[in-house]
Amino acid sequence: MTACAIESPSTGAEHEAPTTRYAITADGAYAARLALDGESWFPERWTLDGPEPYAVPLPGGQPEEPGTEVHPMGDGRVLIHRLVERRHVFSLLYPTGPGTGELAVGAVECDADTYVTLLPPAPGGERAYALAVCETSTAVWRVAGGAAGPERVAEVPGRCSGGVWLETGGRMLALDRELGGRTKTVVVDLGRDGEVSPLLEITPDSDDRLLLADPDSGLLVISSDAASPGQERLGWGVLGSTLPVRFPGALRLPDCTVTPFAIQPGQVLTPENCAVALRVDGPLGTWVGTWHPTDPRVRHLPAPQGWLAGSGLWTPEGVLRLPYSTPQTPCGVAEPTPPPPADPPNPEPPTPRPMPLGEAPLAKAAAE
Repeated sequence: MTACAIESPSTGAEHEAPTTRYAITADGAYAARLALDGESWFPERWTLDGPEPYAVPLPGGQPEEPGTEVHPMGDGRVLIHRLVERRHVFSLLYPTGPGTGELAVGAVECDADTYVTLLPPAPGGERAYALAVCETSTAVWRVAGGAAGPERVAEVPGRCSGGVWLETGGRMLALDRELGGRTKTVVVDLGRDGEVSPLLEITPDSDDRLLLADPDSGLLVISSDAASPGQERLGWGVLGSTLPVRFPGALRLPDCTVTPFAIQPGQVLTPENCAVALRVDGPLGTWVGTWHPTDPRVRHLPAPQGWLAGSGLWTPEGVLRLPYSTPQTPCGVAEPTPPPPADPPNPEPPTPRPMPLGEAPLAKAAAE
């Protein structure tokens, strides 16, 4: 399953509160968030792959700080990232009867001007990674799942943000790198000592960011100002394809901020059939949109009450699952039915099959 929880297409903000307050494992089995009880924050694990979703609180000996990050692992444990002075401390939490067990993993020590944040859950769920961003470079750390504590696995020149996994092995990681005044997406090969190669460069003067990727189909959802200099627009392309990145007019909603957060998996080699879930923030509030590359418009859905906005996942069968929490239902998952897409008046030809990863960076742009 492809799932993500992000707040803005522009991910270059520095030292902001972590935006992955609700994170879902790559297979959709578990999730974790920092929940609030009165004025006290505590980690909470959600189990999503059973007959009914349920939550398990994992409070520690004292309340957590509001900016504390949590990260679900594939075995049901929850990784927690705490800042203790200049030490970034990582531990694995798990339920133990009435209490919470805690296994210390280790710590990463950084200068005061280094920003450390967890990356989205990696495929497989056995490892967890973090970015340590300083003024001139970014380190990728494996903070759980290694042989002996946190380990630096890559060093990337420039300031990196984002983080999208490009294949199911948890090896190829896409990062948005700011270098020389421009932001471009690069690929870090964790299986080859952190080798860095370009992925997304639409024009030399554009800022190009990768927001989502689906390994099955190769569909990429991007944000770039290539089609409208000075103004970010949402577009789509296919991993390794030589076709231009397209910027559909359907994804331009006046007076609204549109943020993609999940792609439908399982559409092998047919990216034009992948549904994309969107968070839409506008004058009337926040709601959900759905779209796919052959759809001439966005389909709008009301968000469930208590939606953990910007989070959710698609099943391969095309069911959109949206987590929500209300006083009546502290742990719930809604499955709204998107309106059926209409046939476009001039359907695009099928997208060619994607080439292998690393064949060529995506280039060019086509506004629609």
